[in-house]
Amino acid sequence: MTIRVLLADDQTLLRATFRMLIDSCEDMEVVDEADEGGRAVELARVHRPDLVLMDIRMPRTDGLAATAAICADPGLRATRILILTTFQTDENVARAMRVGASGFLGKDVSADALLDGIRTVAAGDALLSPAATRSLISRFLATPDAAPDTALLGHLAALTAREREVTALAAEGKSNTEIAEELFVSPLTVRTHVQRAKTKLGARDRAQLVVFAYRSGLARPLPPR
Repeated sequence: MTIRVLLADDQTLLRATFRMLIDSCEDMEVVDEADEGGRAVELARVHRPDLVLMDIRMPRTDGLAATAAICADPGLRATRILILTTFQTDENVARAMRVGASGFLGKDVSADALLDGIRTVAAGDALLSPAATRSLISRFLATPDAAPDTALLGHLAALTAREREVTALAAEGKSNTEIAEELFVSPLTVRTHVQRAKTKLGARDRAQLVVFAYRSGLARPLPPR
């Protein structure tokens, strides 16, 4: 199945480069381009792409506001957002994750890593890497003394004990294989638990499962060393 991608970046040359790279792949295509966030929202509603490659820093409506609008639209629930940023430690990245973005990449990423990232996020399998997950968690998603969001506790109760355990381990940035080794089960079993947890929590992908784990208090970041 072809992954349909919408490009949202105010740099014309960068958009052209991404288009050439993406369109060169048999399994993906660019459906349109936007040079600011408001236009990205409009085009997302027109094309209903599988993924929006979204820059944060754009004129008029920025990528953060556009991400929030797209992720809040019930008609675009199947559309995932992959954030592009010059500064991977920008707090706006974490804010974008909280409103529904599925992952992030630095603009200095290699061509192969960009294409792999698009495929990963489009599949809804994970944040782009365990390292990226841990970095995001340690910097922005939660702090050791943060109080859980009590509004999420009812959703947490819907998970089985094993689903909560798997979700907490996923929130540490562990892959299905790593979780399987720790729990002495198969990766397929872990994947099943992850899928069931996402369904029960209404999480569009693994990235949102991680955000839920920290906001609910199911997972807690380690204090800085």
